[in-house]
Amino acid sequence: MCGIIGIVGKEAVADRLVDGLKRMEYRGYDSAGICTIENGDLVRRRAEGKLNNLVTELKDHPAGGDIGIAHTRWATHGAPTANNAHPHATDKVAIVHNGIIENYKELRAEVKAAGRTMESDTDSEVVAHLLTRRIEDGETPHEAVANMLPRLRGAFALAIAFRDYPDMLIGARRGSPLVVGYGEGETYIGSDALALAPLTQQISYLEEGDWVEVTREGATIFDEENHEVTREVRTSGASAAATEKGNYRHYMQKEIFEQPTVVAQTLGSYLRRDEVSVALPQFDFDISSIKRVTIVACGTSFYAGMVAKYWFEQFARVPVDIDVASEFRYREPVLEDGGLALFISQSGETADTLAALRHCKEKGQTIAVVVNVPTSTMAREADLLLPTHAGPEIGVASTKAFTCQLAVLAALAAHMAVKKGLMSREQEHEVVTHLLEAPACLNSALDHDDDIAAMAHLIAPARDVLYLGRGQDYPLALEGALKLKEISYIHAEGYASGEMKHGPIALIDDDVPVIVLAPSGPLFEKSISNMEEVRARGGKIVLISDAKGLEEAGEGCMATIEMPRVHPLIAPLVYAIPVQLLAYHVACVKGTDVDQPRNLAKSVTVE
Repeated sequence: MCGIIGIVGKEAVADRLVDGLKRMEYRGYDSAGICTIENGDLVRRRAEGKLNNLVTELKDHPAGGDIGIAHTRWATHGAPTANNAHPHATDKVAIVHNGIIENYKELRAEVKAAGRTMESDTDSEVVAHLLTRRIEDGETPHEAVANMLPRLRGAFALAIAFRDYPDMLIGARRGSPLVVGYGEGETYIGSDALALAPLTQQISYLEEGDWVEVTREGATIFDEENHEVTREVRTSGASAAATEKGNYRHYMQKEIFEQPTVVAQTLGSYLRRDEVSVALPQFDFDISSIKRVTIVACGTSFYAGMVAKYWFEQFARVPVDIDVASEFRYREPVLEDGGLALFISQSGETADTLAALRHCKEKGQTIAVVVNVPTSTMAREADLLLPTHAGPEIGVASTKAFTCQLAVLAALAAHMAVKKGLMSREQEHEVVTHLLEAPACLNSALDHDDDIAAMAHLIAPARDVLYLGRGQDYPLALEGALKLKEISYIHAEGYASGEMKHGPIALIDDDVPVIVLAPSGPLFEKSISNMEEVRARGGKIVLISDAKGLEEAGEGCMATIEMPRVHPLIAPLVYAIPVQLLAYHVACVKGTDVDQPRNLAKSVTVE
């Protein structure tokens, strides 16, 4: 996840900006840069790769000045090059950006039509040009930002410097976090309190839609309607070992809402947007020769692997075995020569998954690892490391790590199909196009948070809840049940919808809510037939579907949750949102410890 820091200081800021970036390295990044205002000029220094490269660049070409902004970037729009690194600048304005500008194409076309030259492939640069045009038309920075922000669609945190206003910065947030820090004769902005910890412990969290003017005297904050507002100044207590929830009630809630951004950042590492193709990291084996894939994982990661089984078999036509890690070695699995053993883990340290990895390595399998911590043990022992870029996930119940895992696995399955000659260029183009639509669809799914919160009280009294799904939605039914169990302590089970008649239907009565995941599509009619069997026996149904599906089958349900209509490929990512939010809000109604549910740990490091 990209990191932002800005300083309006009393002395040179370059070194402190770089220090702030170092404190956000946990977020992951592939380039970095700073911009200061020195002697009436915007001075930019950027470098691809690790921060040491930026440090070297600054040593060779210092950037003076007592005001500046800085950024660590994970590539989403555009390759991880120095040219695409932030800050982006014109002769008058420099910006850094965390998030996604969903309507950047139309804005970019507008900027180009006005005769301006874009220097990068990013969605972010367009913001600098939009602001510059307004400054050139005579608007003040305050006016320019107030008029520009409503034109942006998507999620963003911004920090902006103006060449001709060397005593101020402006920050803004929508969807992505941004904080203000207060010092003695200095003021700061940053992605989180951790970035500002060496500078100040006195911070304010901007609320959704807020923007702020920062000077040495302090900060003036405005809401989305451009009204001046006051935000609480609090002591952060931030350290390198902790992150902040910001204005969110729980880490889990925060991490659910980060998913559009982190999924985009993850996809940006595996998809070439300009070429509309899949691109994996370098590895030294022939993926086209893989004869069988063996997937091993635990918990939520296992359900991500279940979804991936559909993709590998559909796209690459390669048989897939899948096991929970704790059972894998003990059934003495047959591991054929030429097989790929794929391990999925958030932490990369889960003991039974790591033991299974080493067992497969001993048996001559090629090892691939999908992991959120690229320095973890599993990552170091992999032949093919496939990092997710979810950032630190503090909540025990995994959310954003799950959807990022799905994003990586979809890209891997498509890449294998291409290399095996089973996916044409046109088919690859279609797959990549739909994957690139996922972040915007996740944003749309999150728009229904209030509706889900309002119906959570209908589920909270239940002792038992069933989840049903078909095809790729079957693993989502299992994941939804797991989430509800983990944080609300309600007994819940997920089933393939067609299995209802083979036992679970005996449990149906008017005290057992049944959550049905049924996007409109080829399997919709069969799912609805199963739903009618439940209804006929007095079951209370919550139907999660798109507008078309709800129109056809929503009548008579206890509640409905509308999702955007999406391609089946990305449906598992999108439908993860409502099952996560439903579990979260039910747990809130019940008053359980959402982030640290009883008996559970984030990383299971013993078998």
